[in-house]
Amino acid sequence: MRQIFRRSMDVLYWISVTIASLAFVLISFVIPYGVFTRYVLHNSAGWPEPASTLMAAVITFFGAAACYRVDVHMRVLVFQNMLPPRLKFISDKLSDLVVGALSLFMAYWGVMLCITTWHQYIDAFPWLRVGVSYLPIPIGGAITVLFVIERLLFGPAPDVIRPAHATPARAAAQE
Repeated sequence: MRQIFRRSMDVLYWISVTIASLAFVLISFVIPYGVFTRYVLHNSAGWPEPASTLMAAVITFFGAAACYRVDVHMRVLVFQNMLPPRLKFISDKLSDLVVGALSLFMAYWGVMLCITTWHQYIDAFPWLRVGVSYLPIPIGGAITVLFVIERLLFGPAPDVIRPAHATPARAAAQE
């Protein structure tokens, strides 16, 4: 059971990374195109700005979930690193629970936001419902909840290549 859950989380992690990376590549083309049409052609295209906003949401919520899983998310560890090992462990678990609670909040209220705005359409994309544009919030929240459950039940994700400068608090405490 544990191995199946871990492998499932590995797949979910790579799906999240792939989606966030594709959105990052797309936004890297969309924004310069918008600048080009505005300042070179003097005929501003209406869709690059809303498209880049949508992609930024995808990058944010899918990327944050992936970063949380591999322990390279933004955080300040100064206070935690000053604690004795036992309190550091408790602080670490408490922070995971807070992340889980915030992720559940995002998942639930993100779904409510999608439902509420489902009947509206985006001006630049008349075929795209506003509710669809908010889907990264509940999906990213749900993915993060699964990663929190994985961390609480089984510990940090194994076999993850981390940058040398990104030493998680758990690894630093063991050194």
